[in-house]
Amino acid sequence: MEECTCNCGCADELTKELDKIIAAYRNQPGGLIQVLTKAQQLVGYLPRWVQVRVAEGLGLSLQEVYGVCSFYTFFSLIPKGRHKISICAGTACYVKGSQTIVKTLHELLGIKPGQTTADSRFTLELVRCIGACGLAPAVIIDDRDVHGRLTPELMPAILEQYQ
Repeated sequence: MEECTCNCGCADELTKELDKIIAAYRNQPGGLIQVLTKAQQLVGYLPRWVQVRVAEGLGLSLQEVYGVCSFYTFFSLIPKGRHKISICAGTACYVKGSQTIVKTLHELLGIKPGQTTADSRFTLELVRCIGACGLAPAVIIDDRDVHGRLTPELMPAILEQYQ
């Protein structure tokens, strides 16, 4: 089983917490999505070792678990950065220049949407709409901080807030 290899004991603790989550949904029809959601909140993403543990714990095949993990965009199979930057690609933001924000973030961070910086500080993602059309173009950081009426010149100072 793939687990943390840093010898810090975190793998044991994560495994215990994951086992508690699995136990709470064992024998519940349709519990897989709830287990995966809570597992992702616990670990940060759904690595193979988590999928194997969930499959074994719920009596499912690894293929069934992986199928759900890879089907729903909410689930991530790769590690995410400490700060998630969601760039709105909705119509209003697109018309107002969200593509220049994407380009600027690519230049500043060296990553494209769907990627994470090498230092695991930032993950970029494109989203369809964040509901801030009046602030277009806009981004939302860490699912809580909305930054609107963006220009490429504003981005370095915004990123600095999350260093």
